[in-house]
Amino acid sequence: MWESFPTGPLKPMLQGVIGPRLAALGGMRPSPPLILIVEDHAVTRRFLADNLAADGYEPLEAQSAGDGRRLMSSRAPELAIIDLGLPDRDGLELLREVRDDDEVAGRLDPRLPILILSGRATELDRIRGFERGCDDYLVKPFSYAELRGRVRALLRRARTTPGSGRLRIGSLELDPLAREVRIDGEQVALSKKEFALLRALAVQPTRVFTREELLRGVWGYQSLCATRTLDSHASRLRKKLNVGGNAFVVNVWGIGYRLIDGSVTE
Repeated sequence: MWESFPTGPLKPMLQGVIGPRLAALGGMRPSPPLILIVEDHAVTRRFLADNLAADGYEPLEAQSAGDGRRLMSSRAPELAIIDLGLPDRDGLELLREVRDDDEVAGRLDPRLPILILSGRATELDRIRGFERGCDDYLVKPFSYAELRGRVRALLRRARTTPGSGRLRIGSLELDPLAREVRIDGEQVALSKKEFALLRALAVQPTRVFTREELLRGVWGYQSLCATRTLDSHASRLRKKLNVGGNAFVVNVWGIGYRLIDGSVTE
């Protein structure tokens, strides 16, 4: 193996830094930044996921370009770390698909910060990565401390960029970067899956998403099965968003769900 991984967990450091801040907030834990790792090498992927989690991020793992694309469209990560040598297609193709997607009608966020992490170390490889639209390029073997610094810089830059993915549907405002939902300025507390479901519906408001699409995209079901998971989460989400009698999440009987601006009730 070419990777030289550091040993020992980082959790004590995390607890020492974040613990007092949470206490100062009265126990309110902010939603951690969601980072997608698209890497087919299981040891590398697990190493990144464990250390990013210990540093206060929420990692999403994908072992192929197809899995990565699905998670990008359904979970709205704040940043993606992508390997180039993926089993189904080159990581540069996934990068191109993200950058070429339509910002309004598409399923992906073309402004998503993307860090390429690859063993391809030549100048030409790096140039190709930046030409396709990556925000940063790090060569394997890598220092995790350096990767962590680059991740922080990319997230900081994304949060100071105007229009960084925030969505507004009527009086409902959804901020994927902060993982916050507000109605008429008032914050609404959602679970992780409720937020993921709302984000999936908000990508294309008024479009009807089938049950199959939502079960695959939000829950990762590879095959259809008899489950009430979607319906129970949609019901809870509808109740939480029902501020002032407005209906945002609408059940389209026999098909699935869609998101409206709240001005129409069922």
